[in-house]
Order: sequence, then C-alpha cells, then structure tokens
Amino acid sequence: MKVAIIGGTGQMGRWFTKVFLDQSVSVIVSGRNREKLLKMQDEFGVEIANNVDAVKTADRVLICVSIENFEDVVKEIRSYISPNQVVMDICSIKEFPVNTMHKYITEATALGTHPMFGPSAESLENQNFILTPTNTRERQFAKDFKQWLEENKSRVSIMSPRKHDELMSVVLGLAHFVGAVACDTLLSRSDFTEMKKVAGPSYKMLLNLAEGVTSQDPDFYASLQMNLPNVEEIENLFYEKTREWLDYVTRREKSMLVDKMKSVKKKLELQES
Repeated sequence: MKVAIIGGTGQMGRWFTKVFLDQSVSVIVSGRNREKLLKMQDEFGVEIANNVDAVKTADRVLICVSIENFEDVVKEIRSYISPNQVVMDICSIKEFPVNTMHKYITEATALGTHPMFGPSAESLENQNFILTPTNTRERQFAKDFKQWLEENKSRVSIMSPRKHDELMSVVLGLAHFVGAVACDTLLSRSDFTEMKKVAGPSYKMLLNLAEGVTSQDPDFYASLQMNLPNVEEIENLFYEKTREWLDYVTRREKSMLVDKMKSVKKKLELQES
C-alpha cells in the first residue's frame, strides 16, 4: 500500500506522513517547496515528487492543501487518477471539497474526511474523525477506513457533507469567533498581565480558548469564517444573546439574570440527560 500525500510539507501533511510510516504504509510526498520536500526526504526517508508523479504511483491519495488551493490541485491531478484509487481530503469544510472532487474525479472513489485535531496530536488515539461518504462506493470505503481508524482507537462519526458543515459552523466557527473576540477584549485592557497572575479557573478557561485560537494560523481561521455555511447566522445569534444578557446587567436586574442562568442550566441538564 502506498499513499500519496499532496501538500505533504504542511503541518498536517507531515503529521499524516509520520502516522502512515508508523503503520508500515509506504508514503510519497509532494509539495510546492522543493527545499521542504528535501528536508522531509532526509527526515522521514520518504519518496518525494511533484503532484502528478506522486499520484501516478499511489494506491491512495490524501490531499492536505488549503481550501483556497483545493480546486486547482484536484484539476491538476484529475487526469492521472485511476478508477481503483481512492482520493481523500482533510479540509475543515466538506461540501465544497466533496463537490469539487465529484466534479473532476468521476471514476475513482472520492471521500471527504475531517480530522478534528491539529498537528500537535501525538497519535490517532482518542481523536475525533469525521467521514462524509455520499454514495455506495464511498460508503463501502468509509466502512473499511472507519474500521482502521477505530483499530487505532480513534472515534469516528459518519455524516453528510452538509450536516458536517452545519455542525462546524458552531463547533469551529462560533468557538473560534468567541475566542478571537475574547482575546481582543482582554488585550484591550491595560491590566492584562496582572489579571493572568490572579486568575481563577473560569478566567483561565477563557484565556486558554482565547490564546488557543489566536496562536493558530490566521489564514486558516479566516478561511473558516468566510466559507462555513450559516456562520453569520450563528454569530449573529450569539451577538443577540450577548446584548440580552448585557441588558440585564446594565439595568441591574439581578432577578432576571438569575432566572436566565437557571433557565440555561435547566436546558443544559435536559440536553445531557
């Protein structure tokens, strides 16, 4: 078995290179930066090639490029994909890449996947992985891939690309939005450093979210905000809820704020029961 990792010099490409090698899977890596490719060859002992040559010799193709470059890459390799190959992507958005693969890759199996973790993960163990098959052939491969992931102790969910993107508008879009705005708010205060020194658990949780989001690739997070469906609707709802809660505080309506907190707690308990 040989896997071609397109965009393999990026952080996630490197991560999957190591994972596959640890599983005794042969890997060939392609990327735009020749110097980085040579470093990967020295570090991992993998084959390196351009996108087309990598695809020609592989059984599986894993595309690890940004959403902005995704269609160009698929168009570049489409003529060299054979019917018995499987092409997968790892984009954090699923409808667009899946539709793009279906548009250009008509004979081979094309499966949308989303590893719900970043390159700091030590292994597949205890990590969430989402697969988005849309037809019988994809569902069959997804079943086999799910089994492999679960053997490596991953938690696997299967859903449609649209359902995935709807969920990610909250799971990623809102979470990143709140973290970025929270960080901007905290840094607007002159006593930010002092607050960190005296912080309790609640503030530390907020700070962890804020720092976690803003320390990552800003292009990636901006791309999510631009491409996830319904993200504006979700974030507008958050804005409306913020104004509602702030109104209670501004008017010093303690009883209303207490009732609101109790209501939220009750709803949460019902969701978890």
